[in-house]
Amino acid sequence: MSIFSDLNIPILEHTPMSHYTFTRTGGPADFLAFPENDQEVSALIKRARTAELPVTIVGNASNMIIRDGGIEGLVILLTRIEEIERTDNLLTVSAGTPLMTVSEAACQFGLTGLEFAAGIPGSVGGAVFMNAGAYGGEVSNVITEIKVLDELGDLHVLSGDEIRFSYRHSVVQEAPLTVVSATFALKPGEPEKIRKTMDAYNQARASKQPLDLPSCGSVFKRPTGYYTGPLIQKAGLQGKTIGGAQVSKKHAGFIVNVNQATATDYLNLIALIIKTIKEKFGVTLEPEVRIIGRESSTEPEKVGRK
Repeated sequence: MSIFSDLNIPILEHTPMSHYTFTRTGGPADFLAFPENDQEVSALIKRARTAELPVTIVGNASNMIIRDGGIEGLVILLTRIEEIERTDNLLTVSAGTPLMTVSEAACQFGLTGLEFAAGIPGSVGGAVFMNAGAYGGEVSNVITEIKVLDELGDLHVLSGDEIRFSYRHSVVQEAPLTVVSATFALKPGEPEKIRKTMDAYNQARASKQPLDLPSCGSVFKRPTGYYTGPLIQKAGLQGKTIGGAQVSKKHAGFIVNVNQATATDYLNLIALIIKTIKEKFGVTLEPEVRIIGRESSTEPEKVGRK
């Protein structure tokens, strides 16, 4: 009998995370839970702590690579927690809600400020974690408050500078905190104009990004003074393939799963890109994608250690 069985929360054991990640890679989670509200998340965290099990929170596993060794302890997947509440120009949104869903809701409400997020596939929790952004916008520009659970499962409210937003960073990366909701402060706008801007961004994404293949989105942070895609192109790595992972032929900043790739294929390709760009241009690339889980014996020595 599972230590979580009396909580009446759907939990799978030894389930491959490749069933849930956008890359379609990743080893098994010891326990994988699907809570449906914040109270269930808190109960899971508290039970895992009592059992001395590590806890890993996963929004919708979009901007993430889970190592082939899988994840020790309890993994909490937030995809069943979706809720948007509107109060005037404020939207309070549950962490498992896809960011593009929030952008769509804002448009329907006639609120502007989230057009840039129209095609970002990550969840709100993931967006807070990495200060997601595109086309000159970032969630840090519109999020005023977040609610988080600490490692004891207790609720806290963080606002303003307490969130510590910076480029692809927030306080959630520094502390054992689980985002349960975020409040977006938007402005009144014209729905037709908002829709037009969102459509333009989505068309640009479709024309430039490999949306037809499994990927983890943009792999690297943008180095100061450079754009990652052109650097990888100039290094002759566009189309480079290791195992089933390939530097996208459509956008060199993406790595796509073209033939049953493993997480190790992804990590080996990332390591090769970092090494090559450093040697050719003296530029150090840093992964933007979150890399987690147990190591595989075939994994490169230093890729995204966390």
